[in-house]
Amino acid sequence: MICSVVLAHMASAPGDPIDLFIPGLCQPVSKQAAQEASEDAGLVTAAQDGDRAAFGRLHDRYARMVHGVLLAKVPFQEVNDLVQDVFLTALRRLRTLRAPESFGAWLAAIARNRASDYHRHSLPEDPLGDDDMTTLQLAVANGADEDPNLASKVLEVIKSLPDAYRETLVLRLVEGMTGPEIAARMQMTPGSVRVNLHRGMQQLRAKLSRSMHPSRQETP
Repeated sequence: MICSVVLAHMASAPGDPIDLFIPGLCQPVSKQAAQEASEDAGLVTAAQDGDRAAFGRLHDRYARMVHGVLLAKVPFQEVNDLVQDVFLTALRRLRTLRAPESFGAWLAAIARNRASDYHRHSLPEDPLGDDDMTTLQLAVANGADEDPNLASKVLEVIKSLPDAYRETLVLRLVEGMTGPEIAARMQMTPGSVRVNLHRGMQQLRAKLSRSMHPSRQETP
C-alpha cells in the first residue's frame, strides 16, 4: 500500500528552507532486520523447492520495494502491472538464484531490467497527470491550497535525480519504507542508504526551491 508523505515547511518567501519530514531516517538497523534477512533466505530455498506459499510471503515482503523501484522509472499507471511481471519473472527464474540471501538485490535488478524493457518497447508518453498524482496520495501539508499541482511537481523532481537517490527517495517517501527496511530489501549498507537519502534530499530541496521561486535564479 502506498503511504502518504508530508512535505512540511514549504518555502513561502525567498531564503526560507524547504524541509521534508522523514521520520526514522537515522534509525539503527535492528536485530529484527537481520532475522528477516535470514528468514528470507529460508523462504527462497523453500520456494525453489516448489513451496508457493513461501514465494507468496516473499511477494508480501518485497512488493513495496519492487513498486518503488518501478515507480522511480516508469509512469505510475503502468507500475502495478509491471510489479506483477517482475514477480512472475522471478518465479520462473528462481531456481537460477544460487545465493538465496541475495534475493532482494536480485529482485531489484529484475525490476530495473523490466523498467528498461518498458521504455525500449513503449511509445513516448506525456508526463504524469494530476489524476495519477492524486492516486499516488502524496499529501502536501503546506502549499497545496496555493498550488494544487505541487505533489505532481515533487514526484517529477524526484524522477529527475540520479538513479540511486531516486529509488531510495521513492522507497522512503512514497512507499513508506524505513531506512533499515530499504537497506535489508535492497541489500545495501545502512550507511549507503543514509548517504543516498541525505544527498537525495539535498538535491530535491534545492530543485524544489528553484522551481517554486524561479526569481532566485535571476542575477540582481
